[in-house]
Amino acid sequence: MSGPRAGSSLNAARRARELARTAEERVDVLVVGLGATGAGAALDAASRGLSVAAIDAHDLAFGTSRWSSKLIHGGLRYLARGQVGVAYESAVERGVLLTRTAPHLVRAHPYVLPLTPGVTGAQASLVMSGYVLGDGLRRAAGTPRRLLPGPSALTAGRARELAPALRAGGLRGGLLSWDGRVLDDARLVVAVARTAAARGARILTRCRALELRADGARVRDELTGEEFGIRARAVVNATGVWAGGLDPRVRLRPSRGTHLVLAPDTLPGLRAGLHVPIPGESNRFALVLPQADGRVHVGLTDVAVDGPVPDVPQAPEEDVRTLLDVLNGVLEIDVPRHVVAGAYAGLRPLLAAEGAAGGRTADLSRRHAVLSSDGIVTVVGGKLTTYRRMAEDAVDRAVAVRGLRAGPSRTAVIPLVGAGRPAAGVPRRLAERYGAEAAAVQPLVAAHPEPVGLGLTLGDLLWSVRHEGALDAGDLLDRRTRIGLVAADRERALELAEGASG
Repeated sequence: MSGPRAGSSLNAARRARELARTAEERVDVLVVGLGATGAGAALDAASRGLSVAAIDAHDLAFGTSRWSSKLIHGGLRYLARGQVGVAYESAVERGVLLTRTAPHLVRAHPYVLPLTPGVTGAQASLVMSGYVLGDGLRRAAGTPRRLLPGPSALTAGRARELAPALRAGGLRGGLLSWDGRVLDDARLVVAVARTAAARGARILTRCRALELRADGARVRDELTGEEFGIRARAVVNATGVWAGGLDPRVRLRPSRGTHLVLAPDTLPGLRAGLHVPIPGESNRFALVLPQADGRVHVGLTDVAVDGPVPDVPQAPEEDVRTLLDVLNGVLEIDVPRHVVAGAYAGLRPLLAAEGAAGGRTADLSRRHAVLSSDGIVTVVGGKLTTYRRMAEDAVDRAVAVRGLRAGPSRTAVIPLVGAGRPAAGVPRRLAERYGAEAAAVQPLVAAHPEPVGLGLTLGDLLWSVRHEGALDAGDLLDRRTRIGLVAADRERALELAEGASG
């Protein structure tokens, strides 16, 4: 490939042109929110031949979508709760991403559940039975085993080969399972948004919805302060945990999920993720996730959050301590507080259940819902894995409610930008990050090799400005890359990022 997919490049000049057009013309569908579900709705509607404007008050993947565990999972946890439909839907959508739409971004990853003294034989048998059922879901969803291997039991020695830091004393072995994992959740959203743009959708960041109506919205350009109207035949509210701010009838019970970012070399030799049983919980595990840059992410909490929803949630110290305690309960070494280089928290937009005001958010269903009132369609709940199905359901409802002429969804077979085999000879780093676009990025990286962190260069940042819609240093450091997860790394890269975006 000699350049980016035709029509997929997002940048400041395109935003200005399309914002001016959107203020003057009526579109078929206005999507509010450009996380995974909103970007997915924009792609779904545009691929049906509908004209689309999709707006966000901030940036692509600014909210919950960039704070995930990076798991594209087959719904095993939901299966354990008897939510068979949710589990099957997860397995199907995982297969879509692995096999057709995003094989360059989503891959299989191994996880070890260590059989410590705190895990009884009965519990181990129950978990392995769940893994076997999960493999059955994989088969039912049509995902080949060559892409997603089945579960197996490990000896203690083999478990420590994959995770050398595991405490040897009392370790009886481990259970190995495989699941999908997205290399970078924010980059998945960018790929969805760019694919939508290639189909004609207008992707407009820094454009805040002030008021929604069945026939459009009043919005404000956050770069200029100008307010204007967008006319639309249908409106989809895909603002996630903020949905109630635009539609007060939506009742959510947000849940905070915190992750730690451990400094490189904290857990040397870690070759697989870990599922660490949480003491006192029968079916909840902490996740230990090695990253390609040497960092290790540890998550995740599930804590109900009350009060106003912040733009950027903070990870409280109590969550940090809780996760460290769980982690240190299974390790030979002690992971002290000072090796936590960063932490992040996301808010899950869980549907409030009747009588759940004082209940645990861990007990609420992850099933999504599509609601419509006064002609506005709102999609809430769900999870990153099923973003495409959520988007499809939302557009289906909008088409029905507003009487639009459109065919069925096609997004299950539309490859995202970058899907496909990279050209021969491109560096592995570029191939893994950009997929089929790697050859197009390579000359820019070669011309601007200045390092900015995590193995990235100034050329990578310039690509994001020219083709991935990054408008400022925050977009570059916090979403197009994840340099900003560690404050010290962000500070070192800030000058180059400001130059690239200026």
